[in-house]
Formats: sequence, structure tokens, C-alpha cells
Amino acid sequence: MRASIGAFGVLAVLGAPIAAEETPDVEAFVEGNVLSIFYHELGHALIHIEEVPIFAQEEDAADVFAVILAEAAWAQETALDLAYDFALLFEDDAIVRAENGEGPSWWSTHGPDEQRFYNTVCLFYGADPDKRIDYAVDMGLPEERADFCPEEFDQARAAWGGVLDVAMERGPGDTLRLQPDPPGRIGAVLTEEVTALNEMLQLAAPLDIRVENCGEANAFYDPGERTVIFCTEYETSLIESGRRIYE
Repeated sequence: MRASIGAFGVLAVLGAPIAAEETPDVEAFVEGNVLSIFYHELGHALIHIEEVPIFAQEEDAADVFAVILAEAAWAQETALDLAYDFALLFEDDAIVRAENGEGPSWWSTHGPDEQRFYNTVCLFYGADPDKRIDYAVDMGLPEERADFCPEEFDQARAAWGGVLDVAMERGPGDTLRLQPDPPGRIGAVLTEEVTALNEMLQLAAPLDIRVENCGEANAFYDPGERTVIFCTEYETSLIESGRRIYE
């Protein structure tokens, strides 16, 4: 994947070495979805810190933010690579759940993985429909939904773009506070990303970011502590997903 300065001027670099047992596709999938998960949790943090009004499920809003930030932060070629990996993680989760005989968790604050897959594909396609027809076809986006995707993306960008604009108008700062020397590949990716974001924007209040063992593959935002926790166990989970998809 190739870093670039996007619409909001965010620079991101992925440079962790490729492990001998992984293909480049799996490596890119893992690193891309570290970004996807971090962007999602950053969306939750922005909703809290910037007091963003949400009129539906907050989890859906955080999913949308991940797409908007990816489109803003990366050149088109790289954003398209991320578009595949972001969505394919949801598809893989849905396949694994079905193979395990598990139905959708209708009680969950997260939408069904199948719905999150199509929502993600729709938004990425809607961001550049003239150049992403192949993406929509590859991902099986029905024409009935595709017709509305450019409008859906414009609505999402209008909502979240304003929040990012306010943060950027404050100028560079250090309100994203990652622990020193965070462990593993997750830590390496987040170090580059947090550095880049701090060079471009400030939040209304500091946000701590930690990478630590949790006993499970998880990531979450703790509003009481104003902290994003990214669990190291997530790396293994992402490697397994990437291998199912690409190997």
C-alpha cells in the first residue's frame, strides 16, 4: 500500500516488515484492517469528545467514519485497496459465523456483518462510482443499492467532513496520545498513523490510545477514561481472516 496526502491532508504510512509465513496480500489485509478498526474506534471517540449528534446507531456512525477517513487520508489507488480489505473482513466474519451455525446477533449494538459489508462497499463505491464499477461488481453490490450509493457517500461526507474540518482548523497538536513503544505490528501501524494525524489536527480534548493484552481479539473506546484500547490479540485474528481470504 502506498501512502499519500488526501482531501483532509492526513498522511499515513504502513511499513511493518512482512513475516515469512505471510503473503503480501495477507500482510496488507492485516495492516489495512488495523487502520479500519482504529478509525472505527476513533469515530466513537470523536462522537464523545466533539459532542457529535447521532440520530441512529452509534456503531453505524463509527463504521461510516472509518470509510470517510480512509477516503480522506489516502490516494485513490490505496483507498481502493483498503475498500476491499475493510469490507472483506465483514464478509469473512459472516462466513465464519454461518459455518459455526450462528445466526445474526439481532440484540447487538453492531449491525449484522452482512449489512456492514454492503454498507461499506456502498460507501466506498459511492465515493468514486465512475472508477469503481469493477469494485462494485467484484463485491456483488446489487444495482438496486448501487444507484443510491453516491448520494449516501455525499451525505456521509457532509456529516463527518465538517467534524474533521473543525479538528483541522485547530492546527497540529498532540491530542492523540499513544503510549510509548506500543507492542507488535498493531503498535507499529498506530505509531505512524497517530503521528500523521497529530501533524494535521487537534481534538477538543486529549485522547489516549493503548495497545495491550486483553485476553480476546477486541478494540474499544472507553468514554470514562477517554481512551481507545486496541488488543494485541486482534493481530492473530486478522492474520487468520487474511489467510482464509487470500491463501
